[in-house]
Amino acid sequence: MKAGVVGIGRALPDKVVTNADFEARGLDTTDDWIVRRTGIRERHHLEPEDQAGALATEAAREALADAGLGADELDHIIVTTITPDWITPGLAPRVADDLGVGAGAVDLNGACAGFVYALDHASALIEAGRASAVLVVSCDILSRITDFEDRSTAVLFGDGAGAAILTGGEFARGVAAAELGSDYQVDQLNAPIGGFLGMNGRSVYTNAVDRMAQATRAVLEREGLTVDDLDLFVAHQANQRILDATAAQLGVPAEKLVSNVDRVANTSSASIPLALRDAESDGRLEPGMLVGLAAFGAGYVWGATVIGWKEDRA
Repeated sequence: MKAGVVGIGRALPDKVVTNADFEARGLDTTDDWIVRRTGIRERHHLEPEDQAGALATEAAREALADAGLGADELDHIIVTTITPDWITPGLAPRVADDLGVGAGAVDLNGACAGFVYALDHASALIEAGRASAVLVVSCDILSRITDFEDRSTAVLFGDGAGAAILTGGEFARGVAAAELGSDYQVDQLNAPIGGFLGMNGRSVYTNAVDRMAQATRAVLEREGLTVDDLDLFVAHQANQRILDATAAQLGVPAEKLVSNVDRVANTSSASIPLALRDAESDGRLEPGMLVGLAAFGAGYVWGATVIGWKEDRA
């Protein structure tokens, strides 16, 4: 018995903020500067009166429909977030309630690496026989913790939610055990309670590229694979420079690198499922494909895995 991804969903706020909006606001930046440095052209922001829980539920419902499952078939719900609506209760019980189920529900804080961590947790539950279907939702509202007067960070972040359904089956590949790691460097990338995101950009860039590449190599070697075996590579959508540098260090060709950072910016843990959903919608990701995932976030924490995409439909 292996765990496999059988459904994907996403949700984005209606409000779109372009680079021109930052120029008009008087921030000392330009569209050209932002695009050259980050690859970002626009991002979505949740309105202050709206809740993350509703966005997370929207993504969850799309993933369930995509998988052809009813909410009552879920045994467990894991939501990854650093921006819940409340310190407690978490987003996961809200999603369960919205779906009308009483499944086990818990939040996980893995920062931008949350989706990879949650995939590993969900897969372990299934492969241990403790669950047969698990919903993973990654939802972050980074506009809540962004200092819009700080040019170095204001343009980088967006809001969104992505979701995946995992079930057990006789999958050829399934979800490989993740290669995970951590290194406590709170002074380099953090968001204090009640404060804004802050980071040492040079340190984040170097560590993100090196850690994601190292973790990806490790999981590929453990699985008896090489980079050439991957059909696509989806890394955390921090910015285009980090994506390109990680791909270059691994030897991933440009045509296999997935990027939607120009449209959604850095959405923290939601970035990988959002990118997977867009790659599928764009016709680049098809059932049976082998996909490498890698993520890096505050803490520092990081992880990588390899998945067979919707093998039940191949």
